[in-house]
Amino acid sequence: MKKLVSLLTVSAMVISLCACGGTKTEEPAETTETAVEETAQEADASTEATEETGAAAGVMPAIAKEDIKVGVIHITDPAEGSGYTYTHDLGIQGMQKNLGLNDSQIVRKNNVSDSDATAIENAMRECVEEGCNIIFATSWGFMDTCEALAEEFPDVIFSHGTGYKSNGTNFNNYFGRIYQARYLAGIAAGLKTESNKLGYVAAMGQENSEVTGGINAFAMGAYSVNPDCEVYVKVTNSWFDPEGETQAAQALVDLGCDVIAQHCDTPNPQTVAEQNGVWGVGYNSDMSKDAPGAVLTSVMWDWSVYYTQAVQSVIDGSWTGENYFGGMADGLVDIAPLSDLCAEGTQEAVDAARKQITEEGFNVFDGVIETNDGSTVGAEGSTLSDADITGSMNWYFKNVVVK
Repeated sequence: MKKLVSLLTVSAMVISLCACGGTKTEEPAETTETAVEETAQEADASTEATEETGAAAGVMPAIAKEDIKVGVIHITDPAEGSGYTYTHDLGIQGMQKNLGLNDSQIVRKNNVSDSDATAIENAMRECVEEGCNIIFATSWGFMDTCEALAEEFPDVIFSHGTGYKSNGTNFNNYFGRIYQARYLAGIAAGLKTESNKLGYVAAMGQENSEVTGGINAFAMGAYSVNPDCEVYVKVTNSWFDPEGETQAAQALVDLGCDVIAQHCDTPNPQTVAEQNGVWGVGYNSDMSKDAPGAVLTSVMWDWSVYYTQAVQSVIDGSWTGENYFGGMADGLVDIAPLSDLCAEGTQEAVDAARKQITEEGFNVFDGVIETNDGSTVGAEGSTLSDADITGSMNWYFKNVVVK
């Protein structure tokens, strides 16, 4: 009997240790040279440890760093130099540097239209055939193909940007709390406007929660410092439409908007602002290089934070299939340094709001929120959930006007 109890005790200890190992999470890799070396060393050590023990913390087996291959599907060409694809590719480059991967370990498929199902499938299948272990699909329209191919290729990880579908094993989605940075940018715009009319070029309409959430956060940030301002929205109905974005921005200027913000892929709204002698707020990357005479700041992503973390987890065997939703505190989102064009006091106002978000528990969509149709959402003492923000935010804040 004593022997039986002893065996049961040992078994319980083993199970307990295994359970603890499954809860470990990796911190995002830093981008300093020292951190690059440390990350590479840690990756090698983690892989060796996993091989020696035969146990992985995640749902997919570990893959040695030298054997890893990363695919990325881009809606346009990174050579565009400012917008959405450019920023995602900067993230891929950052991940590659952080983890010490060589060029042959990165497979890029550029200019894959997210409205062409055949092109999307072909690009992803090519990545699989070329030996990719993880494929990052960066555009909303790639989601359904990821879902289908993840079932067909269970040993390949499909990680989809901006969407909402996942299977908990080899298909997840990733995005971030970009609304935090939008709120800060709204403060800069609200303090700068003289007409009290802010323009916003939107890729999609009110039915798209991703775009709508950004508009609302921008509008709320502006309202917090200037309750008299309104945000005028022009929708292009396309994620990438250079001509349509130009026309929408010009229409907003013609309506009297003197700050032009955007959720679209090109810097065209910013160049339109500069050409018309008004100001702007860029998106994705720092667009001050495109319109130095107009841009107050830009809402930016550092996708290397997620890409590094994701690929590292594949290398060390800790990939769990969980969805990712990072924020300002993680370094995933932020705004570019404020330009000299900003109104006096903008830096102080932005710094105060940043502290509220990162240190004091302010979640932007807190409490009761008034909408532009006279109704309200939310409740006192609560905040909207991530699921609400990403999936059911189909209303506009009270100072938003659709044109």
